[in-house]
Amino acid sequence: MRPSPRSRWSPRGGARGAAAAPAPGEPVDLRSDTVTLPTEAMRRAMAEAEVGDDVLDGDPTMRELEERVAGLLGAADALWTPTGSMANLIALMSRLGRGDSFLAPQGAHVLDFELGTAAWLAGGMPRPLPHDAGPGKVTASAVRRAAADDGFYASLRPVLLCLENTHNSAGGTVTAPEEHASVAAAARAARLSVHLDGARLWNAAVALGVPPGALTVGADTVAVCLSKGLGAPVGSVVAGSAEFVEYARRLRKMLGGGVRQGGVLAAAGLVALEDIDRLAEDHDLATRLAAGLRERGWRVREPQTNIVLVDVADVRGTIAAFAEAGVRAGAIAGKLRLMTHRDVGDKHIKAALDRIGEVGPSSTGSPGGPAPLPRTALGG
Repeated sequence: MRPSPRSRWSPRGGARGAAAAPAPGEPVDLRSDTVTLPTEAMRRAMAEAEVGDDVLDGDPTMRELEERVAGLLGAADALWTPTGSMANLIALMSRLGRGDSFLAPQGAHVLDFELGTAAWLAGGMPRPLPHDAGPGKVTASAVRRAAADDGFYASLRPVLLCLENTHNSAGGTVTAPEEHASVAAAARAARLSVHLDGARLWNAAVALGVPPGALTVGADTVAVCLSKGLGAPVGSVVAGSAEFVEYARRLRKMLGGGVRQGGVLAAAGLVALEDIDRLAEDHDLATRLAAGLRERGWRVREPQTNIVLVDVADVRGTIAAFAEAGVRAGAIAGKLRLMTHRDVGDKHIKAALDRIGEVGPSSTGSPGGPAPLPRTALGG
């Protein structure tokens, strides 16, 4: 895909509202950017949406959303899906067959967080690639090596490369346009199709200051999510050629993803797309959260977007301690994960840091050491 003439990038510079501090006893929810609630503008748009039967003859609001996303991604067409996992699965099902394998960076969502549907339903054997170009990223040479045909008829055939930008389990790491284009070109030269899981591609575009379409060059299909950082209540979009979308519509129906008056849901997605530039505020808050944790003795990776990973010895125990202190956290890839989003502001981050407190004097926060617990959670 290449950025199309329809694709325009016009930051609107919307400011985060002055969010009130959380009340005593009210938790600060940093589990994911999926916990956001629909805005009043989204609710109004959903109530007033022009709708039709999208399975029979199309829904006008759904069609508007699909065309808008296709333009942003530099694609010929796009299809709304209820979930990001379905969007990825549709892309994989369109490319994979029995006896095929697909490549993906280790820890990719399609490998670890979609219940094996890539193999179960799409029929492809996953082959994880080590992160030899930094967290969440692979080099063109690694793709060429993995795609090499050994000539033996009984060997699995790699036919697809799945990339992820940002890479969730690596901590929301970003792949720059030139890095993506190089890897995609290597895959295509090896006769592999390329799918880009861009669930948080909007975050990558904002972090890099580039249009989303600059990050899709060389990809045959792209999936993007509307219900993560953008805050819509439901929905993803998978984009590609017109021929792909025609087939993808059949696959969506096969998977039970055809909806009737889908414009009610698509309307919220259209509102969400107006606030892509606001993601920069989430990134700033993540940086402040990471700095505050580091000052308190926690071992924290510097975030590139809105995901903060914390190295702890006992992930489950620390999550429980955080919850007791009034901060809801998650886990991924053996790390504690905290995520900033539209429904938290400066006061929430300050409250979270105050509640978490410092690492206890007997805790190192390093893997293999005693489990670090906040003093606040221990009553000190």
